[in-house]
Amino acid sequence: MNNNWQTYPLISTQLKAVNQCIQERINCQNAELHTALLAMANNGGKYLRPALLLLTSQIFTPSSRDDERLIKLAASIEVLHMATLIHDDIIDDSPERRGAVSIQARFGKDTAVYAGDLLFTVFFDLLLEAIPASPYLQVNARAMRQILDGELGQMDQRFNFQQTLDDYLANVRGKTAALFKLAAQEGAYFAAATTEQVASAAAFGQQLGIAFQMLDDILDYTGGKKLNKPVLEDLATGVYSLPLLMALETPAAAEQIKPLLAKGRQLTAPDIQRVQQDVIAGGAVEKSRQLATQFTQGALTELTKLPATKARLFLQQMTNHLLKRSN
Repeated sequence: MNNNWQTYPLISTQLKAVNQCIQERINCQNAELHTALLAMANNGGKYLRPALLLLTSQIFTPSSRDDERLIKLAASIEVLHMATLIHDDIIDDSPERRGAVSIQARFGKDTAVYAGDLLFTVFFDLLLEAIPASPYLQVNARAMRQILDGELGQMDQRFNFQQTLDDYLANVRGKTAALFKLAAQEGAYFAAATTEQVASAAAFGQQLGIAFQMLDDILDYTGGKKLNKPVLEDLATGVYSLPLLMALETPAAAEQIKPLLAKGRQLTAPDIQRVQQDVIAGGAVEKSRQLATQFTQGALTELTKLPATKARLFLQQMTNHLLKRSN
């Protein structure tokens, strides 16, 4: 983790405790595996999901800062997120993660698989310690299944020109938004919120997670580089993100782009640059941004259903900031 806890003054001490918990739990006897896990834990994660859980809990219980159970739950969500990132990089054969060499590229796929698997065991260990016999063990299991379903749905849509926005949203609700939803939902539930408030918190997290993924997709095309590696990787493996799908809905842009996409895995770097240019020139990025704004506003609407506290105000500010981020 970098110094992102300084961005969240209400929970800075808690986030340090979350980081310390993760550092302690990823210790293992195999030296190379331990080094790989430390590399993943220390390469600049934003800790958005733990922050979301902790801030949501403070909406209802400001005194929850010393709750060890919440620290373990927040750590469990970040550990699960780390595991999914490692496995994603293995599947995509990604050379980088967060601007650094990925675990699979640095240590090999065998070590990367074991690293991801170990993090899954840490995730369940933390849950069993924090919430034994709780119905939220099932909620966490369902969230894991939703993540997998989203990833499998994305895999099923590879190289599919007929993919719809509904297909995209269904996959994003799983692969990205499920963890945002889980974080906000758990934060509310274990801070003794009402059933209605927990539902609003969960809806807030889901809408925020969808908007967050949409902004990620947009930044792949507008991040200030001539050729962003995520675009290269996605197009080369047939993953069509939101701006591209928006462009394909416009006949003029689709006419330019489809012959290039038809090359499949034979797409060259100049081909991908041309796709980027056509997506941007056709207005698809702006349409994507408008849709992301709608989901952001939906998240903010759900947030207004929760008690007006400093933590809620901070979450409103964080939500607006994420829509305007540049990385």
